[in-house]
Amino acid sequence: MRTALDTNILSGLFSPSPRTDEINALLRHCRQEGALLISPVVYAELLAHPKASEAFLDYFFSKSGIQVEYSLDKSVWTEAGNRYARYAARRRITISQSPRRILADFLIGAHALVHADRLMTFDTTVYQQDFPELRIYPGSAY
Repeated sequence: MRTALDTNILSGLFSPSPRTDEINALLRHCRQEGALLISPVVYAELLAHPKASEAFLDYFFSKSGIQVEYSLDKSVWTEAGNRYARYAARRRITISQSPRRILADFLIGAHALVHADRLMTFDTTVYQQDFPELRIYPGSAY
C-alpha cells in the first residue's frame, strides 16, 4: 500500500499543533502498511513553512523514510490539467462561495492517483469532489 501525503499532514508536524499526536499515529499506521511518498509539489510547498529549509526537509525525509518523487511524468500533468479544467468550467458556471483552488492541489491529487494507492490529507472534501475515485485516508471523519 503506497500512501501519498498532502502538505497539510507534514506541515502539521513541523509546528506544535493539537493534531501532532494524531498525525504521528496515522503516519505510523500507513508506514506499517507500506511506503509513504510525496510529490515534488508537496516538497516545494513545505519549503514555505517558516521552520523548514531544504536541509531540514532532506534530513527529515531521509530519517522518516518518506520518499520524495521529484519528477512528475506526463500522465500526472495531463490528469491534473484535465481535472483543473473541469473545475474551472464548473466555477465559471456556478457562483461559488468556496475559496479558489490552485493548480498545486490538482497536481498533488493526480500524483496520488497515478503513483499511490491513497492520499493522506485533512482536506477530504477538496479531493473527493475532483478525484472521486481516489482513496482518501483517514477519510471524511476527520
